[in-house]
Amino acid sequence: MKKKLAAAAIVSLPLVLFFLLIWRAYRELPAAPTAGAAPPPGAPTPTNAPAKVPAQPVSAGPRTSPPGAPALAASTSAPSLQFTNFPPAVVLENVHHALRRYGKRFGGNPVGTNPEITAALAGANPGGWRFLDAEAGLRTNQAGELLDSWGTPFFFHQLSASQMEIRSAGPDGMLWTGDDLVVR
Repeated sequence: MKKKLAAAAIVSLPLVLFFLLIWRAYRELPAAPTAGAAPPPGAPTPTNAPAKVPAQPVSAGPRTSPPGAPALAASTSAPSLQFTNFPPAVVLENVHHALRRYGKRFGGNPVGTNPEITAALAGANPGGWRFLDAEAGLRTNQAGELLDSWGTPFFFHQLSASQMEIRSAGPDGMLWTGDDLVVR
C-alpha cells in the first residue's frame, strides 16, 4: 500500500506543479477593464502604448517584413501588454514540450542561438520535422527568434545533451530580473 501511495505521489507531483504554475500565471493577469472605466495610472493607452511589430506565426513561410514596416529592435523599455492570448506559463511550457519532442525524435536538443534553435524546431532538421505550432502561442519575429508572451526573445541555455533551460524575460522585458519565468 505504501509503495502504491509513493508511486502515485511521484506521478502526480509534476502535474500538480504544472497546474500551480498555470494558476499563478492566470492570477497575475490584469483584470479586463469595464466599459467606460478609466485605465489605471500608467496603463498603456493608444497614445502611449509601445509600438509593436506584428508577430509572424511559425508556419507563415518566409520571415520578411512588409515594405515600410518598422524593424524589430532590441527593446530597452518593458512591453506592458501581452503578446499572445496564452498565459505566459503556458507559452513557456509549450516551448519546453517542443524541445522535448525534438529531443526524443533526434536523441538530443537542438543547439545554437535562439534563431538556430527556432529554425531546427520549425523544420530545419535532418527529418524536416516541425515541432512548433502557432496555434499553441508560439510566435517568431522577423529575425527568426522564438518569442515569449511579451514579444521578447527566449533565452536558451544548454545544460546537457538532453536538458535545456528556457528563460522568458517576463513583463519587464529584461533577463535576469525577479520576474523572469524559467523552465528546465
